[in-house]
Amino acid sequence: MSLAAPDLASAAPRTKPLRVLHISASDNAGGSARATYRLHTGLKRLGADSRMLVGWRVTDDGTDIRLVGDHRLWMLDRLAGRLTERLSLQYLWYPSSFALPFRAWLRDADVVQLSNLHGGYFSHTVLPRLSRGRPVVWRLDDMWAFTGHCAYDLGCGRWKTGCGSCPILSDYPALRHDRTALLWRVKQRIYDRSSLTLVVPSRWMAGLVRESPLLQRHPVHVIPYGLDTEVFRPIPQAAARNVLGIDPARRVVLFGAHFASERRKGGEVLLDALARLPAQVQQRLELLVIGRESEHIRGQIPCPVRWLGALKDDRLLATVYAAADVFVLPTLADNLPNTILESMACGTPVVSFDVGGVAEAVRHRDTGYVARAGDAADLAEGIRLLLDDDAMRQRLGRRSHEVAEQEYGLELQARRFLALYEGLVHA
Repeated sequence: MSLAAPDLASAAPRTKPLRVLHISASDNAGGSARATYRLHTGLKRLGADSRMLVGWRVTDDGTDIRLVGDHRLWMLDRLAGRLTERLSLQYLWYPSSFALPFRAWLRDADVVQLSNLHGGYFSHTVLPRLSRGRPVVWRLDDMWAFTGHCAYDLGCGRWKTGCGSCPILSDYPALRHDRTALLWRVKQRIYDRSSLTLVVPSRWMAGLVRESPLLQRHPVHVIPYGLDTEVFRPIPQAAARNVLGIDPARRVVLFGAHFASERRKGGEVLLDALARLPAQVQQRLELLVIGRESEHIRGQIPCPVRWLGALKDDRLLATVYAAADVFVLPTLADNLPNTILESMACGTPVVSFDVGGVAEAVRHRDTGYVARAGDAADLAEGIRLLLDDDAMRQRLGRRSHEVAEQEYGLELQARRFLALYEGLVHA
């Protein structure tokens, strides 16, 4: 099992552009989709012929993005989705998925690049057919590929032995009835009949794949996410605050996630941590919250709050990062969150928990503060330390930007994927 990124010098020269077809839940909504769209953009900049088939669109970006669903089968897809949801047979049958091998874009592709397959738009039961005749690369953005239903197991561990008796049945993507053992066995049968190359953005996720009875026979490569560091870059904090109308005398904490109210992202833990801050820190504090359902976060908040909602424009998002003194992500389970990399690229240090792949980017007292997992008191200490110590905060901010440029640049990520694709095509 390979755990290293592909050798960038190993790709043979091509006489025509490599044709890559992405399959993603969305083109640019949610962490996985944003990462896919960025990879798509990076590949195009390097001259690849990159296209996307998605469950739903949020951009109007040209003609190289289309829907996965066949318009002639949309009613059957809808009925199948309702039936499988009611029976808790998660995503086992979408007629459009079985029509994919007949789509021109798939027939023309040299490589199929998969990202999140959960979300009610695609049936993973088509993978054996899809992986015949061309390489299929699957980037695992969470744990769903090798669990009975969940995106993150929150320490359950049943995926190592076949699932069943699920303790988090209501967690995303939720099931009405406990079919987790059945769904786990179905995945086992699917993967045993498929030829897959796996990519993970963190060494932590690679370790889980190595433990998975479902996926451990498939090769896996570690390629971290990439982002455009010309967009996500340091800009003067005073200018950013002027754009947003934020008092320059305030200490600003930023929190954000695609769904800010999601329990896993730790909004309640953040409020607990803020309540633990000394009164003199609270008096100068302002909290910014970005993401869908941000106003749904419940609790007593000891400082003024701005609910910014979902921000689709990356340049505006970068301005928000630049306006903050510190970005706090008290996530309880995560792979390698895009928000952490975005904040680092903007020169804003991060306070987060030591979970998943977080500490691979947020290095304790080097690019941020890594608190003990789930410990609100330690999280509060990290926030206090960075808000009180201007010199440390600025040093960590500069170092964060350096690491983001060196390790998480969009071109570097795209070149690593291209090297992997070329190796597979010429194998």
